[in-house]
Amino acid sequence: MGGEAKKDDVREQVKLEVSANGIATVTLNRPKTMNSLSSDMIHYLAHIIKTAANDDKVKVIILTGNGRGFCAGVDLSAAKGVFQGDVKDESKDPVYQMDLCKKPIIGAVNGWAITGGFEVALACDILIASTEAKFMDTHSKFGIFPSWGMSQRLSRLIGLNCARHVHLTGMEVDSQLAEKWGLVSQVVPPAELMKTAHSIAEMILKNDENLVRDFKAIANDGGRLPLGEGLKLEKERAHASYKAMTPEFFAKLQQYISGRKQTPSKL
Repeated sequence: MGGEAKKDDVREQVKLEVSANGIATVTLNRPKTMNSLSSDMIHYLAHIIKTAANDDKVKVIILTGNGRGFCAGVDLSAAKGVFQGDVKDESKDPVYQMDLCKKPIIGAVNGWAITGGFEVALACDILIASTEAKFMDTHSKFGIFPSWGMSQRLSRLIGLNCARHVHLTGMEVDSQLAEKWGLVSQVVPPAELMKTAHSIAEMILKNDENLVRDFKAIANDGGRLPLGEGLKLEKERAHASYKAMTPEFFAKLQQYISGRKQTPSKL
């Protein structure tokens, strides 16, 4: 899948653009290798995610790939440096940084998402795909143990039986099957993928920023717990939130209600 990326090139291979309204677009840009990840790219992607997460101007992150691949996973020609390098350094782990990120991450899968690339996609909060998208887990094929959440996240999304089918066979999951199984929430033509991703991001921007972050946190934290414990955690955080409500908050709420009543119904 091509050689190790040169450090001088890595800024071109993982690009960050931030729009005026606070949408950060992170693009994997190594199209000749279907955006396979060298160790330099892995470390820089982690840095970019952390940078966007800590930038007050950024409200939503879109992650995508250039060309016919979203991400083909780890560059196998440089596998030794990846798997036996500083793999425990969480500051250089992009999936760990995605987990830490309090802001919504939208994954826009345009083509192949293979193994490590599949895991990066699974770490997104919202996942949409083009009709050309394909997902594949080749850990079993190459004898490589997963460490970016493949064995845990996929089964929680599509169910254990379907996930085992994917893991143990190395089968290809096309966009139609991905949507049927609930792996992605929306499938659109390739030309509409980024427009759709930005449309979703803009819908998020219209909502309360703090509640969006809190909602992401409770959904993720509660999802790791049994249902009863998750419900208890939701109540604890809700009651803490209610206690912190100010008179200004209720005044704004009344203004919203008054404005809504004055708006003519479209029905």
